[in-house]
Amino acid sequence: MSTPYIPCLDLGAYINGSETERKKFSDDLGRAFNDSGFATITNHGLSQDLIEELYRNVKAAFALPVETKRKYEKVELAGQRGYTSAGKETAKGAKTPDLKEFWQIGQEVTDGDVVKTQYPDNEVLEELPDFNKVTMQVYKKLEENGAYLLEAIATYLTLPLNYFDAFVHNGNSILRGIHYFPIENPEIMPADAVRAGAHEDINLITLLIGASADGLEVLTRGNEWLPIKAAHTDIVVNVGDMLQRLTNNKLKSTTHRVVNPPRELMKTSRFSVPFFLHPKSEMDLASLPNTIDAEHPKIYTDMTAGEYLDERLKEIGLKK
Repeated sequence: MSTPYIPCLDLGAYINGSETERKKFSDDLGRAFNDSGFATITNHGLSQDLIEELYRNVKAAFALPVETKRKYEKVELAGQRGYTSAGKETAKGAKTPDLKEFWQIGQEVTDGDVVKTQYPDNEVLEELPDFNKVTMQVYKKLEENGAYLLEAIATYLTLPLNYFDAFVHNGNSILRGIHYFPIENPEIMPADAVRAGAHEDINLITLLIGASADGLEVLTRGNEWLPIKAAHTDIVVNVGDMLQRLTNNKLKSTTHRVVNPPRELMKTSRFSVPFFLHPKSEMDLASLPNTIDAEHPKIYTDMTAGEYLDERLKEIGLKK
């Protein structure tokens, strides 16, 4: 059985490289997104110091007392800002909630764009003065990286280089700090209780800065689970459902999960910080005409990014 194509690509070579280097990056990224739906990225401009500071703040946030964290839980925001406690999110089709809690940081519009009225304010974590500053610094850098990656994808899809720009500028993207908490009593857990059940991401692309432990696995076309291992400083990038819909399944939104650790490590935490790159809500996700032909008939009904997000948030239990 063939091994999925999950390359490690140099983003700096795309940003600063020659036309030939940029074309190779685009081809390699497109091939990976067409095959496995995953790639890893180096030379992305986030320093090791910034990554370590991010994880220090994320770990400190989840170490706060439960009653403190729940001050920042706004159920009416459907988990889109601030804290979300354990037991609230369930993978689509699963019966048991994921074994995690999380904190979400959203877009901060500073250029007068009227889209600002659509977004709730971020929760300011008063107990950790650096938390909001550091997470927003990382948010903006990953947003910038995501725009470059979408440029490369536009080239691969023979679209104009700036095809995605207007959609993702001040888009509805989310930076999520996740704490997969220790599993204290595995013998009394439901048999299907896992850190993150098998799922596909909702958005265009996801950028994940390392993780504090192994556990991420991707489902291959051969229906086998493949562990994804990346250096703590690398970014793992994968296709989300919105990009899959837009490309009529040409680019794959790959099923992935976070498995429970081996028994000797069950009482340890795992931390992860993915960036979910979303467009503005009004983006039309109707499949691109050049992805539809006699061999590849149109699969999906037309809807906007906002309509699709709303549908999925209900499916995973964050919105009623």
